[in-house]
Amino acid sequence: MRLREVIDCGIKKIISKPWLPFTFLFVISIFFANHIDEFELDASSDSLLLENDEDLRYYRSIKARYGDDEFLVVTYQPQNELFSADTIDHLKQLRDELSTIENVESVVSILDVPLLKSPPKSLSEIADEAPTYFSPGTNKEMAKNELLNSALYKNLIISADGKTTAILLNLKINETLETMIEKRDELRLKRLSSSLSGSELKELNDISKEIKNFRKQERNKNANMVASIRAVLDQYKNKAGIFLGGVPMITVDMIDFIQKDIQIFGAAILLFLIVALLIIFKNPRWMFISMACCVLGLINMTGFLGLVGWPVTVVSANFVALLLIFSLSISVHLTVRYRELVALYPDQSQSWLVFNTMRDKWEPCLYTTITTMVGFGSLLVAGIRPVIDFGWMMLISMGAIFVMVFLFFPTALMNLKKIQAVSTSDWSQKITRGFARVATSKANETLLLFFIIATVSAYGITKLTAENQFIKAFKEDTEIFQGLSVIDKQLGGTTPLDIIIEADPDYNQPVVINDYDDEEFFEEDFFEDETSTYDIGGDSYWYNSYRLKTIDSIHDYLESLEEAGKVVSFSTTMEVLKTLNDNEEIDTFFLSLLYKKVPDDVREALFDPYLSTDGNQLRISFRVFESYPELQRNQLIEKINRDLIETIGLKPSQVKLTGMLVLYNNVLESLIRSQILTIGVVFLAITLMFLVLFRSLKYSLIAIVPSIIASTSVLGLMGLLHIPLDIMTITIAAICIGIGVDHSIHYIHRFREELENNVKLDEAINNAHASTGQAIYFTSIIIVIGFSILGLSNFIPTIYFGVFTAFAMMIALIANLTLLPVLLMKMIRVN
Repeated sequence: MRLREVIDCGIKKIISKPWLPFTFLFVISIFFANHIDEFELDASSDSLLLENDEDLRYYRSIKARYGDDEFLVVTYQPQNELFSADTIDHLKQLRDELSTIENVESVVSILDVPLLKSPPKSLSEIADEAPTYFSPGTNKEMAKNELLNSALYKNLIISADGKTTAILLNLKINETLETMIEKRDELRLKRLSSSLSGSELKELNDISKEIKNFRKQERNKNANMVASIRAVLDQYKNKAGIFLGGVPMITVDMIDFIQKDIQIFGAAILLFLIVALLIIFKNPRWMFISMACCVLGLINMTGFLGLVGWPVTVVSANFVALLLIFSLSISVHLTVRYRELVALYPDQSQSWLVFNTMRDKWEPCLYTTITTMVGFGSLLVAGIRPVIDFGWMMLISMGAIFVMVFLFFPTALMNLKKIQAVSTSDWSQKITRGFARVATSKANETLLLFFIIATVSAYGITKLTAENQFIKAFKEDTEIFQGLSVIDKQLGGTTPLDIIIEADPDYNQPVVINDYDDEEFFEEDFFEDETSTYDIGGDSYWYNSYRLKTIDSIHDYLESLEEAGKVVSFSTTMEVLKTLNDNEEIDTFFLSLLYKKVPDDVREALFDPYLSTDGNQLRISFRVFESYPELQRNQLIEKINRDLIETIGLKPSQVKLTGMLVLYNNVLESLIRSQILTIGVVFLAITLMFLVLFRSLKYSLIAIVPSIIASTSVLGLMGLLHIPLDIMTITIAAICIGIGVDHSIHYIHRFREELENNVKLDEAINNAHASTGQAIYFTSIIIVIGFSILGLSNFIPTIYFGVFTAFAMMIALIANLTLLPVLLMKMIRVN
């Protein structure tokens, strides 16, 4: 009673002095509106990775040693023969113009790579610089044959059929940013094992803020760079099919997708809500009040995100639609109750009607808000950074929306005249009463139907996977899809996997260096000025003729895998450099001389990416066909790791797999675990809340059944359709539970009120359907159609998110208006 009195007192103060809440809302809205310009979008690869992922830290250390893999790729498919004079000249002009673009460090094409067989060269002949396509003395026909047949270049920068080539744009690295990220990760790692001091916590906080600012600058730079590159490419598309690819371009385009989705679909949903409310309530008053609630929530939460510097990612891109729909859900329930009171008590004053509307609805609306917050709060245990952020975003937003709607709705009504009593019999009530008739007269059939749905859904869930192809996240007419398709099919695969092979930790003895007999191969000055004390051929583990056989075995094994695109390793380097040894087997003595005398451009292209400077670590670049129909990333990773140990004979400590394939696989693998964990957490938390609300275990268990049916049916349907979970669809279950439970709370609250008035069971069902059921129907239909609008997006995960959420909401609507009352009647009759 004490709490009820406090709430009643608060409602009376709002009604008696409506200018106070109005002023409060006006002031905070102006404040947050000033921060909307600071609202950010982030689609970088870092925003899609797991929290505290050890593989991520290792990946960054490998990038620091062997080079960053975030470059841009231009695919070039000429209309004429690739090596014709006109095409070569066209390609040269394109390369030269791309090299002038700001933030592009260097450009590498078939015109720039070292050529050792055009004609064949000795080691002494390339000691200063290796020849390229336009070097004096290069035989163009030999160059063509070398490029088409090179173990290194074929399917890397030129397709096997010679019809497609790639231009690699190496980007300038922000060394300051990389240093800050390294320092931040060191502090995060220390925090996992021990507590940080006050100064270290401050340093971590300061570095994180600086990184955020630097990344914002980098996003702007990359956007401008990609726009400049595309402007250049457009000038050359008259003679060739040209596509742009690479992680930086995908990041820029995904931010563009997010921005357009927020703008276009946010506006589309807003327009739809306006029309829907006018049709449903037939009075502009309710449309304006409901839309004002929606806009208030949108302005304040968008400004809040801008103020705290919380960027929206791919996962949280739909928060605008969710804010609008959740604001609307509360305002519709309040509107329906007010109209019902006007019809029942037409002679009462406006203040009495508003007071009783807010008094009747504050408790169910509060609990629906809390349960929805719990639903989104379950995402906090997902372990995936963008999913966690989305959970926090919606958790805070739901609390703020509840407060704003409950302040604005009575304030607005108190400044308007009381409406005239309206007939409560309309098309919507006919539908809801039809549901009531099904529940009261077809109870057993209803139970059988939902039992079948639950059984089929359970079977579908067993088929659910998280294995999806990144390329399929985009429509076929987008440049991302087209560029990735060309790279995948013509240039050796899309997704990079790095296999790192360490030296045997138990090996201490140096390899015996073989004598080299063919002294005539070298000129006398070739041996001058030898001052190096470290003999990589004699002192390293891998850089010797004996271990080359093991490297070849590893390389051949990897190439034999069906998922393998282009595989490049030190074995490839040795295959290319055999020409310097008259195509004879290379021994350790020659290897030592080769390493010391090879020119820098050859070393950078053939040694540095695949062998550590001390010769004790190998890096094998393995590109995976993203379009391979049977691709199972986790199984592939486990198979490679297992076979390198059991078949090749390496020790477990020698083998480490890294790269974007591993990081992406970690995210995918965590999706299933997260889905099970989040659903388990949310059901447990909501059941406990129901016990507090209803003070009855039976009511609590019954109330959660429709949400279980809705969430499992959508997951089951995805499994039956072989549509995998992704970082967006993982949130559907939490959303369905949140909204579905909202409807259950409102319905049971009204049902119990009817029973307290000593009405018959069937009449209680009919009355609940005619009032609360009508509000549930209105909000559900609006949500279903509103989310369906997302099906027009260019981003496939957004389409799935919209369509499957709409499907789940339709199931939740039917379950709440048929199954829920059936279960309630069964429970009452048993008692």
